[in-house]
Amino acid sequence: MRVFVTGASGWIGSALVPELIDAGHEVVGLARSDASAAALTRVGADTVSGTLDDVDVLRAAAEASDGVIHLAFKHDLAFSGAFQDAADADRRTVELFGEALAGSGRPLLIASGLIGLATGRPSTEDDGRTPDALSALPAGPRTRMGTAQVVLALADRNVRSSVVRLPPTVHGDGDNGFMAALIGIARDKGVSGYIGDGTQRWPATHRDDAARLFRLALEGAPAGSVLHANAEDGVPIHSVAEVIGRHLDLPNRSVPPEEAAEHFTWLAGFIGLDSPASSERTRAQLGWNPTGPGLIEDLEKGHYFRNGGQ
Repeated sequence: MRVFVTGASGWIGSALVPELIDAGHEVVGLARSDASAAALTRVGADTVSGTLDDVDVLRAAAEASDGVIHLAFKHDLAFSGAFQDAADADRRTVELFGEALAGSGRPLLIASGLIGLATGRPSTEDDGRTPDALSALPAGPRTRMGTAQVVLALADRNVRSSVVRLPPTVHGDGDNGFMAALIGIARDKGVSGYIGDGTQRWPATHRDDAARLFRLALEGAPAGSVLHANAEDGVPIHSVAEVIGRHLDLPNRSVPPEEAAEHFTWLAGFIGLDSPASSERTRAQLGWNPTGPGLIEDLEKGHYFRNGGQ
């Protein structure tokens, strides 16, 4: 297949592109810069220059492809405080891809999130699929899930649409996401903290396992599929904090909920969520068997601490 990938040089995309090429697929990656284009060319991908604002570029690349994997998101805009603007741009992009692929039976995959989908139990692939399921979600997850529902509805327009829900930490050497942020906060505060008793659980997966699931979904997921990309159902945050504290030679400390915003800044709304998830159905459906290290094992390797956290 000739596959158009947005976010192809990003954290997950840079693992997915070689995964696709090794499996015999051709890849066309969206490149925002000369450096991104060069990185993609080195691993054997073709490139088109542009951003998520270049509507004509996106449409032409999608129409010329055998399938689309959409990983890009305007994180710089979101982290500047304009999350809704970033989410609106993301929705416009998937609607454009839907129009380009409608009636073709070709696959469209997008990345979504696994956090905040259920309360008091592990979330499953059935959660968050209907509009009324969104009302109880925090603003960020609610917005992303709304876009995911748009993609799932494309199954009725003969698009083989799939939503791959990623855990909050897709870890590995080079990760600059939530784990790096927690390490940076611990260095800054002089303690490795967690909220309350730290029993909040986060699903997790290694980057290589996430890339493999995207490839399997591209090749065989039925239209309207929701897939969970977590290798671990839920890692307690206090266990993460203990590893961070040991590697940084810092004490562990419980942070009262009322102090969480000051201590964890933008991470406070996430670190306090107990969001375990099941991927049992996804594994059975696509034969996905994660083989990478677990989150704690990956943290223990030390690569997260070599470059000073964030």
